[in-house]
Amino acid sequence: MTAILGGGISGLSAAYYALENPKLGSIVLLEASNRLGGWVCTKKSPTGAIFEQGPRTIRPHGDAGKNTLKLVDDLKLGEKVLSIPVNHPSALNRFIYVDKQLHALPISLKPLFKTCPPFKRPLIKAIWSEIHTASIPSDDESVYSFISRRMGTDIADNIISPIICGICAGDAKKISVKFLMPNVFKGEQKYGSIFKGMIKEKLFNKLGPSNMKTDKNIPKDPLEMNLVDRSIKSNWAFWTLDGGLEQLSQALANNLYSRNTHIRLGTECKELIFHSDSVELRSGGETKKYERIISSLPAKDLAKLVKNQHPELANELEAIPTVNVGIVNLEYPQGIVPQEAFGFLVPPKEGLPILGTSFDSCISPQENVVMTVMIGGAWFEEYFGTNPTEEYLLSVALEQLKTILKIEIPPLSQNVSILRNCIPQYIVGHNDRVERIKDYISVHKLPLGLCGSSYEGVGVNDVILSAKKAVSNDN
Repeated sequence: MTAILGGGISGLSAAYYALENPKLGSIVLLEASNRLGGWVCTKKSPTGAIFEQGPRTIRPHGDAGKNTLKLVDDLKLGEKVLSIPVNHPSALNRFIYVDKQLHALPISLKPLFKTCPPFKRPLIKAIWSEIHTASIPSDDESVYSFISRRMGTDIADNIISPIICGICAGDAKKISVKFLMPNVFKGEQKYGSIFKGMIKEKLFNKLGPSNMKTDKNIPKDPLEMNLVDRSIKSNWAFWTLDGGLEQLSQALANNLYSRNTHIRLGTECKELIFHSDSVELRSGGETKKYERIISSLPAKDLAKLVKNQHPELANELEAIPTVNVGIVNLEYPQGIVPQEAFGFLVPPKEGLPILGTSFDSCISPQENVVMTVMIGGAWFEEYFGTNPTEEYLLSVALEQLKTILKIEIPPLSQNVSILRNCIPQYIVGHNDRVERIKDYISVHKLPLGLCGSSYEGVGVNDVILSAKKAVSNDN
């Protein structure tokens, strides 16, 4: 029997894929709360507006993106998919708030040869400088250090830092470039330059063998197309589900229940004790034995379960930090948003308490305007302490929107949440740490598989694929 710890999207995915691996025996999924789905959480306003507390869009690209689309197909959710093509305003238009003004992130060649605020030079100068900057052999460094060294602090401050805020609510001065931007890091280390590396890799991929699907391989009849085919044919930038992304975790849960998978809610694990032929799992006042464990828990939570028996492993797990994020969902009448766009991000150097704002109803059309303000992240405690009230976070969000978007009227409805320890931070050295964790588990022959956002990616695609790998690798 195999126990899966955690009922978020990665734990549910692990249980789903585990049912396809007969070596794992019967499956039990244990969730400490009384709800499945984890950080993927959709709420509705009194008027029916969709409020996403967690992720709101998913990219279709790469192996991980295609794997998720296949899962959505298998769960019969294809009719719910809302696709956003690359030429949609929400894919084209993204803004940064610098020097008390909104500026469009560059998407055309114009900023390359002309000085466009907030930059003080044409971006071609940054590219030219990067190509002629000597490389420095390195095992890893922060994203901020890497980009500022190769392209200048203006690029690091005004483009890269806010993007890191949007990806993981993190501080670019701490996040690992080797993990989060592996191709960029590889460009310097292998070719001496980011752009030289991009050009050479592109030429290699173009001239070398390719197994990529092209339009020629895709059925012409739309009824014969799966979601992967559709995403390629229509050139999707990202997608979501009509009615909210929580439908994905609900569909996974329903699938598991229909296959008689044992799911126990309100079951908090207290300790794991590994034996040569089994694992004791202590929860509440009971102890049960399992042949193997698949953990989708945050690394810090897993550390507590193994600390008594394996303190070295616990120390490595505890060293993966997390951040708190305040989420303020707001509903307004039409006409509030100045331009159709994905939203805007705020560089940390601006010294504001918000990370940015997504224009949700631009991405997924709704009757009224819906937007989400993201607050705090790596700077949560600095701005708000350890226990701010939801009312205070709401007031901060409204004040910032009044300043940035000139919104004077009160919202029609709102929802405020504080997501504590919700996003792991892949700080410098993360790759090596994950390898040490895997090596420890292997050397000590622990029947323990790992998945979830703590190790190999924080996105929905990442955690679903990590679950599939953890289950298929557990022999």
